[in-house]
Amino acid sequence: MDPSSQHIPPPGAAETMPGDLQPPKIGQKSHAFDRLHTTPRDVPEGIRTPKRQHSSRFDISDQRQRDLEKLPGFHEVPPNRRQDLFMQKIEQCNIIFDFNDPTGDMKSKEIKRLALHELLDYVANNRSVITDPMYPKVVEMFAKNLFRPIPPPVNPQGDTFDPEEDEPVLEVAWPHIQVVYEFFLRFIESQDFNTNVAKAYIDQHFVLQLLELFDSEDPRERDFLKTTLHRIYGKFLNLRSYIRKSIGNVFFQFMYETERFNGIAELLEILGSIINGFALPLKPEHKTFLTRALIPLHKVKSLSMYHPQLAYCIVQFLEKDSTLTEEVVLGLLRFWPKTNSTKEVMFLNEVEDIFEVMDPREFAKVQEPLFHQLAKSVSSPHFQVAERALYFWNNEYFCNLVGDNVETILPIMFPSLYENSQGHWNRTIHSMVYTAMKMFMEINPQLFDDCSHEYRELQESAPAREQSRKAKWEKLEELAKAQKNKDHATLRSNKPFAKLPSHPEDPELIAQDNRQRLNALKLQDEAETTKDSNQHRLPEREGQHSRRRRGSFDDSRGRRVGTSTGHRRRGERRRSVGSGSGPSSVSAVTRSNSTSNVMRTI
Repeated sequence: MDPSSQHIPPPGAAETMPGDLQPPKIGQKSHAFDRLHTTPRDVPEGIRTPKRQHSSRFDISDQRQRDLEKLPGFHEVPPNRRQDLFMQKIEQCNIIFDFNDPTGDMKSKEIKRLALHELLDYVANNRSVITDPMYPKVVEMFAKNLFRPIPPPVNPQGDTFDPEEDEPVLEVAWPHIQVVYEFFLRFIESQDFNTNVAKAYIDQHFVLQLLELFDSEDPRERDFLKTTLHRIYGKFLNLRSYIRKSIGNVFFQFMYETERFNGIAELLEILGSIINGFALPLKPEHKTFLTRALIPLHKVKSLSMYHPQLAYCIVQFLEKDSTLTEEVVLGLLRFWPKTNSTKEVMFLNEVEDIFEVMDPREFAKVQEPLFHQLAKSVSSPHFQVAERALYFWNNEYFCNLVGDNVETILPIMFPSLYENSQGHWNRTIHSMVYTAMKMFMEINPQLFDDCSHEYRELQESAPAREQSRKAKWEKLEELAKAQKNKDHATLRSNKPFAKLPSHPEDPELIAQDNRQRLNALKLQDEAETTKDSNQHRLPEREGQHSRRRRGSFDDSRGRRVGTSTGHRRRGERRRSVGSGSGPSSVSAVTRSNSTSNVMRTI
């Protein structure tokens, strides 16, 4: 097709994606890779934007490079020159301008914008125009225009960005960024696109840089990123496993480190489409992704920003494999909010979605823990939580599951329903509780009467049980006091371990005791020194006369040891006698004898 009839939109016009890229809504049947909202929509006019007008830092080109001259259109040159013209226009699009200065380089900015639109129309409306040399140039142009650091989300006043309350900061360079995304999408969706050639340039590093851009505050850019990453996932089979793993790493960092990432909802929307295309039976790695990445996402504070997409992914997994129901439900109960009523309502919404795809056999495995939690929600003083839990009884499939297992469920739910029917402050809750109790009564009247009778008995015996409980606590307190008094008496009656001298003020007794301690320490030190010298004597004397020495040692071993021991004993006796008389001398001789025995053994 000749590109003579090309359409150049006016400056500032919002181009939309073609209709063939738009996916069906959630719940509408479609192919595995056509389930995304691929048409980015501009933010409605009238939204007040913050003072800070940029959310990115671009690498601005040199001033000399920013002086562009308009090139001829593709319809103005012969076909054999169109490839060269394509390359020249790509080079013009590599020039980056500063959009924070609205009056700077206005002419060159317009030339680049028109060049991008001409490239888009040329690729979209012509066949057999993509050649191998174009691939690296197109990928390079895409990277230069889009890959940049995303600054931290801080408001002009310095407060941390709150995605639920603060307005997003829009990209001022959007007139160029938008057309770059559109051109790249048209390029990889072209029938002439060769994946085998492109995979040398669209690699794992490219995917990582693309995932980093999902943290952009501009929702228009995140929409295009969602479409771009999904198209890459569908085209490049060699990158599918890596894309899933990288998305999981983004989730891990979000859950356990930062708890802040703007593109979680978009990534989950991509995953919803990917999960829908999983082959059966599910691989172990897919089940691991569910339990380690998706279920823990429920614990993050900002769950409301991405909960619809997360619930859709969970339901997709259960539709693929119903045996995962128990693990999913128990995971939800593990992260069930205790004080956040808004978050609890979201959990109840997700549980009802799970009921829609729950197998009756799997329901029997989780009915007890699940209905214990539903009973708590029905008893909640927050009327929205109680109302949302009671809305389950308007679901026909839920009522069928409850009817088949009423013997287990009614005893769990009856106390909460009965108490709410009598004492809840909201009248709407009263009528909804009445409807639920009426359904239980119609299913099994006898069981309902039994539960009612048992509940009345428990209420009547409540004062007696309260008195019994108080009596038990009083008995425990008495036992504790008795044990405490016994411990104090034992401590007072215990004698000290070391008995002090009867006359501690007598200096002679103190000096005598000190001498005895010193003598005992000296004897102990000498014994240890002799022991060490005997242990090291043989290694020190080994050498060239070892053979002769061993013979003499064997012949006179007992005599030499006995002689040395005798000399030491006589010396020790002399020292002990000279140091004093009485008990101290006897104890010193006794220690000397024990030391001699130790040495004889050595």
